[in-house]
Amino acid sequence: MKKFLIKVNGNQYEVEVEEIKAEAQAQPAAVKAAAPAPAAPAAKAAPASVSDKVPEGASSIKAPMPGTILKVNVNAGDSVKKGQVLLVLEAMKMENEITAPADGKVASVNVAKGTAVNVGDVMVSLA
Repeated sequence: MKKFLIKVNGNQYEVEVEEIKAEAQAQPAAVKAAAPAPAAPAAKAAPASVSDKVPEGASSIKAPMPGTILKVNVNAGDSVKKGQVLLVLEAMKMENEITAPADGKVASVNVAKGTAVNVGDVMVSLA
């Protein structure tokens, strides 16, 4: 039996491996791990994609930087005032409030919580 230290995803394991002789190839080698393997993380749902559709006559509010939407504070049809926070965009571990540039009515919301956006993606449109 030979002992080996194996590092997997930052976790170190001590493993004993038995050398197989030519005549004993039919039998599998015994392998014992000193520590149990870590459980696989739960699969996350894929974030929603960004729609660039803007209703006719509406102005669009585009992403100023790449990031992830943390919070959506408005829905289509809501009335908003200038300076009101519409979304919270996380970029470079900072929370950025995306505000309404003018009074208006929300024509469409093109993102959802967890959506990844790139520079210039349409997030909200105002009529």
